[in-house]
This record gives sequence, structure tokens and C-alpha cells, in this order.
Amino acid sequence: MSTLKEKIIQHFEGKVVRKDLTAIVKGNNPVPAYVLEYLLGQYCAIDDEEIINAGIEKVRSVIRSNYVHRSDAEIVKAKIRDTGSYKIIDKITVSLNDKANIYEAEFANLGLKKVPIADAMVMENQKLLSGGGVWCILSMGYSHAEETSIRWIIVDLKPIQVSNVSLDEYVQARKSFTTDEWLDVMMHSIGLNPEYFSRRDKFIQLSRLITHVENNYNFIELGPKGTGKSHIFSELSPHGVLVSGGDVSKARLFVNNTGNKIGLVGYWDVIALDEFEQEKGGKRTDGDLVKIMQNYMANQSFNRGKETYQATASLAFVGNTKRTVPYMLKNSHLFESIPEGYIKGAFLDRMHMYIPGWEVRILKSSTFSNEYGFIVDYLAELLRELRKFDYSGLLDDKVSFDGSLTTRDKTAIRKSFSGLVKIIYPHKELTEAELLELLDFCVEGRKRVKDQLYIIDETFRTEPVDFTYTLISSGKQYSPETLENLNYKAAVQVQKEHQEEENPTETKNTAKVKLEPHQVILKDNQTGISYKKLFADYLRDTNCITIQDPYIRLPYQFKNLLEFCVMLGNTKSPEQEINLEVVTWNDEEHIAESIANFEEIQSSLIDLGIHLTYRIEKHHDRFIAADNGWKISLGRGLDIFEKIEGRFNVADLDQNRRKCKACELTYLRI
Repeated sequence: MSTLKEKIIQHFEGKVVRKDLTAIVKGNNPVPAYVLEYLLGQYCAIDDEEIINAGIEKVRSVIRSNYVHRSDAEIVKAKIRDTGSYKIIDKITVSLNDKANIYEAEFANLGLKKVPIADAMVMENQKLLSGGGVWCILSMGYSHAEETSIRWIIVDLKPIQVSNVSLDEYVQARKSFTTDEWLDVMMHSIGLNPEYFSRRDKFIQLSRLITHVENNYNFIELGPKGTGKSHIFSELSPHGVLVSGGDVSKARLFVNNTGNKIGLVGYWDVIALDEFEQEKGGKRTDGDLVKIMQNYMANQSFNRGKETYQATASLAFVGNTKRTVPYMLKNSHLFESIPEGYIKGAFLDRMHMYIPGWEVRILKSSTFSNEYGFIVDYLAELLRELRKFDYSGLLDDKVSFDGSLTTRDKTAIRKSFSGLVKIIYPHKELTEAELLELLDFCVEGRKRVKDQLYIIDETFRTEPVDFTYTLISSGKQYSPETLENLNYKAAVQVQKEHQEEENPTETKNTAKVKLEPHQVILKDNQTGISYKKLFADYLRDTNCITIQDPYIRLPYQFKNLLEFCVMLGNTKSPEQEINLEVVTWNDEEHIAESIANFEEIQSSLIDLGIHLTYRIEKHHDRFIAADNGWKISLGRGLDIFEKIEGRFNVADLDQNRRKCKACELTYLRI
């Protein structure tokens, strides 16, 4: 079976690059990843170390010789003057000098201003006029004529972006990958190592791309610092621009009435407002800007002066939270950190998805990819091409939404769903389970917005909505809940249980829990879960228990078994003895190691009154069966928790604080 690396090179040769090369050639140069990968794609888009090493040196040479450092601007100017023609890489902004009736370029690093540029170059690359700046490869000339007033000459200009991508080829090639493989390909492509991310984590990371594949999509992500919120918007695509939230004005974003010049929304596919949070010093938000933005987010148009303008730019708002999620849920709301002028129900109701940035792990060197992914500029062009299509129709004959949902709720869910399908299933082939998985995530992203609106604006409380939807084929209903609400309720319950344990006299008359067959579905990143909560009540009054789990092999999995046994010991009476049989498997060369681990655990359980036996046999089913009549089917065996990060982590001592892996548990009477 071919590895993922072999597979992606086979189907996308020349369109992928090893992601660690970007960091190698970047050094301290403040150059976007798409610029570097554009260059790497010219010389290193192959799995051959000799060619790659030569390519790295070539790209370094290009950066060294042609990239303009601000500190070297005068040296570069001298080279242009002395040679008469010199190639540079710089960020260019163009404006119209209406007095002279010519276009003039400004160079971000070279420091030149008012350099004439040919009309034809501007017409072919109108984004130069947007004010955001475009990275280009330019051939510069210099005139030594005595009488000329123009010394600097732009001989040739080429924006750094790939040309001629085939969406059909991309879609056809996608069919050769499984869903898990494609998720990993996309994670590598945005520079992240998929091994460090759960499936839900991958959805969260990739959801940032929805703004690149959907027109007029309104996205917000708030979370702690250091999670890479702005990276996608500053590094991935030449069609997106990242601006400081405090540096936005009506003129810059929409239209400057003085010159009747359209702003950023007229030129960019994605505009990301970074540091979208309350500023120190309490800088007042421009109320007119909020109103114009609010109208644009709802209607894809805005009015300035007497004119109405249409645009398709998506808006992303990214900022930092200042308090913990439980604090915000208890005392305020999840929008509390954004500028106060934007905390208005009518404005926030335009948000299609609110991504839980607090679930995203702090990025470390180990979380970055060193494997092959798409050259980001190639990916950016494909994503841009996908903006022309609407994939939300895949929902039409599959699910029906509750009648209480507003048009904005349905639009938000459908646009989010369409975007994720384009990113993960561009070939539009997905199973019913995969469709529901995406839909749940999209509903949750919109419900997170609506839950806060009930707190912020009382008018929304008068008409609450139900996010339940029905699968048409079976009539089964699904009611997605936000993970932070589930986790908060679980944390409150854990606290209550601790209090009851400390004050048993207050709860001695509490009714015994009634046990019924049922199913428990755990989400990725869910907390407030422990072996005690899942299993203790179903394993009381039992003398014999069998655990069958073929993946008790690695040290942490044996630790899970030990924690399960500690839970059993704390559940039973001191004098009770339990016979526990474990059936598991390991590869032939590691069986001796497994036996040694079991024997060590055996001896440690004697004082707990648990007699452990084990069998090394190959089975696929995972379950716990007890002689009291209960059998619990385990989707992932005992391995339900994510790996704990770091050497010192409270989650290591308290299962309730660990993040779960997505799985299902079914409780049956036998």
C-alpha cells in the first residue's frame, strides 16, 4: 500500500512541496508563505533530495539577490542604477494620480513612491489598486537621461500567483483518496502535522478556509493567543488580506467618498480583521462603519454617498479572549472581548459561523508539518475557483430543519456546509454519516452565535429557535449542542459530585440511579468524562468482569487499564473481591513486553481486591461484560482520551479535565 506521501506526489506531481522547506528558506525574511512556496514550487516540487537541496539553494539565492530588505533598499537602488535593469521581489501598491493622469506605484520595501506604471499592467492586475499591496516579481530599469524627470522604470511586472489550474483534474484526483487521507493532505497543505490533531481539531482548522471558498461568508474566531488564528489569512492566499481591526475605516474597507474609490471589499476575496478585540484606552468604534458593515454582511452590498455597490468579499473576524470559557458562560457571553460597538444583536446575527478558538492548541514546533502538501498558491487558486459553485443543494433531499429557524440561521448553516464540502469533498461524494458529521459541525457553529444573542439582545429571546433537524430517510432527529455547553454542564456536575462525596450525610437519601440500556456519544475535545461516570454504576454488585480491547499495547494504554482498575476498586466495597479478565492482542515481537506489563499490574491490584487475568488473543470487538447482566460496547475500547500534553498537566491527575476522542458507547442488558 502506498504511503500518503507517495499518493499525493503521484496524483499532484509538481503541485506539492515539502512544508518544512518554507521555514528553511524563510529565515528572518518577512515574506508570506505563498510567495516562498511559489518559488519553491519552481525548483523543489519533487521527492528527490538532491534536486530539493539544489532547489533550496536556488530559492535562497533568489531571495538573497532579488528580495528587497528595507535595510538594503539603497543598495538595491544602486544596483538598478548601475546595471540599468535588475529583477526584484517587493510588495506594490498602485494609485491614480489624476492631476498627471497616470498610475503611480509605491514599493513597500524599496521605498520608492510615485513611480509611473503602464496602464496595461494595471488593467491586467487591478488588485494593485486595492491599497492592500500585491507581492510581485518586477524587472526594474533606470534612466540616465539628463532632461528626464522620471528615473525609475517598471519594465515588467508579474504578480506572484500560479496560472492555469484545472479544477476538474483536482476533483478527479480527490476520488483516489479516503476522507482521512484527504483531511491529512489538507492539514499538511496549511502547514500543520495532522498527527497532533483530532478529527474535530482538523475541522476547526480547515473551517478557516471557508472564507476562501464561499462568497460573502461571515466568520468569527475568538480564542487565546498563539493558536495561529491569523496565519491562514496572512500566509495562505494572494487573494486574502489581513488588516488590524483597529486600522479599519469606512473609506479603507468600502468607499472613499472623496475620490469615489472602492475599498478593500472590491478587490479581495477575503478580508480578515485581526486583533478584533477591545482596545486599551477605549477607542470608540465608528457607529457608521458598523452599520455599513452590517448591511454589507446581510445584503452583499453597501451604500456610500448616492451609490450602491455590490461585492463578494468574505469577512473574517479574529481576536483574543481574555477570560476562560466557563467564566464567560456563567457571567457574560462569548462575544465579550470584541469591541463594544460591535456587540449588537443585529450585527452579530450576520455571523455564519463562530469557531471555538479556545479548543485550538497553542502551536509548537512539533505541530508544524514536514511532509508534502499543496503549494499554497496552487491551493488558493483552486479554492477561489470553487467560489463559483454552491454545494448546499446536497442537503435538500437529505435533511429538513425545524420550522422555527430563521432564514439567516438556515443560510448560515447551508453556506458553512457548502464551504466544508468544497474543502473536504470537492467531488461531492460523501456518505450519509459524513454528511451528518459536517452538518452537526455547521449547526454548532451557528448555534454558538444564537446562544449568545439570547443573552445580548432580549428581542431574540422572544422568538427562540430549535436547531433540531430530521434525517428524511429515517425520520431520526438530531439536536446538536455546542461542546462548551456540554463541557460546562459536565464540570458543574463533577463539582456537585465532589461536594456530595465531602458531605455524604446531605445526600444519603438520594434516590438510586435507574439504569437503562442507552447509547453515549462522545465528541472530540469533550471534557467532564471519566471512567467513573461512564462505568461505575453499571459495574456495581459484580464479581466477574471481562474487558475485551485489542489495543492495550502501549504504555499509556496500560495506564488506562490501571486507572480503570482504580475506579473499580473505589466503586466496590472494601471486602469485595472482583475477578477481572482482560482479552487483548499485540504483535508477535511485542507480546513478551505486554506480558511483563500485565504481571506488574497484577501485583499492584492485589491489595485492591482485584484478581487480574489476561489472554493474548486476536479479536476485533471491544466491550466490557459483567456478571450482573450489563454489557457495554466500546467504540474505542478504553482509549477514549486524547494524549495529554506536557510533563505537568492537571489532566494527568483528573480524567474529568481530559479531552475525549470521538466515540460511541452502547449499554445493553444481556
